[in-house]
Amino acid sequence: MKKKNSVTLAVIVIFVLMSSFASMHKFYVSVTQINYNKDKKRVEISTRIFIDDLEKTLNKKYNQKVNLATKIEAENAKELVESYLLEKMEITINGKEQKLVFLGSEYEDDVLICYVKADFSKKITTFEVFNNLLTEAYPEQQNIVHTNINNTKKSFLLTQIDKTATIKY
Repeated sequence: MKKKNSVTLAVIVIFVLMSSFASMHKFYVSVTQINYNKDKKRVEISTRIFIDDLEKTLNKKYNQKVNLATKIEAENAKELVESYLLEKMEITINGKEQKLVFLGSEYEDDVLICYVKADFSKKITTFEVFNNLLTEAYPEQQNIVHTNINNTKKSFLLTQIDKTATIKY
């Protein structure tokens, strides 16, 4: 377990150091944080994706120039991002898939941060996350997922082959 945590930490450090060199990056990674907010009775998700990688993926998938974070961004860019994200991410709580609601997104340097929620008010006994972001365009894509549920923190490294992580409480 310590080896997996060390690998995760190393990937995060690389992600932070390289985030200012987006045009030069040769690794493919996203970072997703999932928190259960008991007071608001919902699961809150934020995911950080390199803009250029997402743009290339969206351009190919939807056969149009999206031009994210530019003056000529496609009018339907937000809808395309939302549709793509909701297709590539799923959560299942206590054996039941949850409806994800896209709340919005914002640009931060060379990264797009997307916000999603799922309402849930019962006790969480099992939690499963599926994250397949960008793997169709980048087979070497790594999706780091951090969870904080029931005051328990866990981290996972999901890939094109290993797309799902499950936690039992």
